[in-house]
Amino acid sequence: MDYDITVLTDKRYVAPSNPDWYVQNVLTEDQMVRDALEARGLTTHRVSWDDPDFDWSSTRFILFRTTWDYFDRYPEFDSWLHSVSKKTTLLNPAETIRWNIDKHYLLDLQAKGIHIPPTRFIETGATKSLIEYFKESGWDRAILKPAISGAARHTYLLDSENVSQYNAVFAELIEKEGMLLQEFQTSVPEHGEVSLMVFGSTYSHSVLKKAKKGDFRVQDDFGGTLHDYTPSSEEIDFAIAAVKAVSPLPLYARVDVMWDNEGVICLSELELIEPELWFRRDTDAAYLLAEEVFKRYFKK
Repeated sequence: MDYDITVLTDKRYVAPSNPDWYVQNVLTEDQMVRDALEARGLTTHRVSWDDPDFDWSSTRFILFRTTWDYFDRYPEFDSWLHSVSKKTTLLNPAETIRWNIDKHYLLDLQAKGIHIPPTRFIETGATKSLIEYFKESGWDRAILKPAISGAARHTYLLDSENVSQYNAVFAELIEKEGMLLQEFQTSVPEHGEVSLMVFGSTYSHSVLKKAKKGDFRVQDDFGGTLHDYTPSSEEIDFAIAAVKAVSPLPLYARVDVMWDNEGVICLSELELIEPELWFRRDTDAAYLLAEEVFKRYFKK
């Protein structure tokens, strides 16, 4: 084996020229991870997940970090995942990644006692119109999004006045992929969404993501902003409980939480594949990840 750990990115971030602030954050954080792993005596490499020339059998483990195009190329990614998992070990594991790719995982977590917003899944090939599904929900407002998605792809806020505008795009999407409707939680535009980073079963740090005025999406792609945040013990306990509900225990996780319309903490997303973990916001975080890697896979 040539490398202990290969850090995965996508080809846009391998060797960009004149990187803007967004790309520079990617480069900085991937390097922080490599530095922390190498401080533990591990050899590292960094490559795009779709590099046709890289020998995947030359690395003991691959660590997903900034593969932020996989959900736009899912069939290709799925094929690659099947192939590469036979040649090396994925972190998080391949079975965890497959489970976490599809938002049906929320139902599995709900069955284990993790509170989620009211959610209805609409399976591929469903024949009812979006208008019908929205009316059946009984909700005043709802979020529509794909079961396999990222970066708020095809994510829409629906109400009785605008739902007909999305009927055509829904009909096109549902022919090819599953979708879900979630009751809109008013706390998101009012108070934001909190992301808590957990390595193994150890809480690391948090950030608060806030949507720009007039929007509901907290991603910086849509003008969302990032803020320091000190979580309560309830929020930390909830995040750790959500991670521990997954088997095997993930190496790393980002637990996105919000408050439902009854004021109860709930899970927005449990991100186990390639979440932004904001290592640059906490100087110890990358070393916590490296320590978890070393403890699990390299400690004799």
